[in-house]
Amino acid sequence: MTKFETWDGLELGYRVWPGTGIPVVLQHGVVADTGANWIGMGVVRALQAAGHTVISLDARGHGRSAKPHDPARYSWNAMARDVRALYDELGLDEVAQVGYSMGGVISLLVADSDPRVRKLVVGGIGSGVLDCGGIDRRVIDIDDLQAAMTGDGSAATPVARMFRVLADAVHADVDAIKAVAKGLDEAPIDSLAGITVPALVLAGDADPFAAEPERLAAALPDGRAVVVPGDHLMAVADPDFAAALVEFLK
Repeated sequence: MTKFETWDGLELGYRVWPGTGIPVVLQHGVVADTGANWIGMGVVRALQAAGHTVISLDARGHGRSAKPHDPARYSWNAMARDVRALYDELGLDEVAQVGYSMGGVISLLVADSDPRVRKLVVGGIGSGVLDCGGIDRRVIDIDDLQAAMTGDGSAATPVARMFRVLADAVHADVDAIKAVAKGLDEAPIDSLAGITVPALVLAGDADPFAAEPERLAAALPDGRAVVVPGDHLMAVADPDFAAALVEFLK
């Protein structure tokens, strides 16, 4: 994994798989990283098989990127700015931006602010973007995610404990994830009207974080929705997820 210094001095890790055509930039979900969200789930392999150049960023606080424990180093806009800084680092003139869960919200913010985004794919999010301004707080709140990262996580709700299981599996820095949760305690999206590029919403049929994906797609000026089997952690692993992504990027 290669590293670069982002806009505020943190070192972030990213990987590039060379191919052809418009580069596909991947941004993973909270607690996960490039390996857990994209490589292990077969998404990178499917994109490579279709001939795409694939680029994946480990968000600040995750994977092989810097993991400060200060919540002030985390915000939705900071993470969106990191993605744009990666575009700059690699000299990208146009991209297809793909994000899952936390990465989906980040990708919406990037697409709204950066003309280099020519296509957009978001997964693991749904009507919470419209009703809550980002991650669906009707399913989980920031305090509960922090509780899941405290001690053995047993004080958290079952939904939040799912993220602790993931954190232990990927050897995440739980104190950094607690700082991420605190820093992202905001609703960053108040309108999607500025996102005019073709957009795809991918949702698992048993994912509470991605409820009513059709509503989210309808709120995007050029959006469409595809529902695949799976819950929040496993929908991205279903072959239909990668197949829909590849088909949309043709």
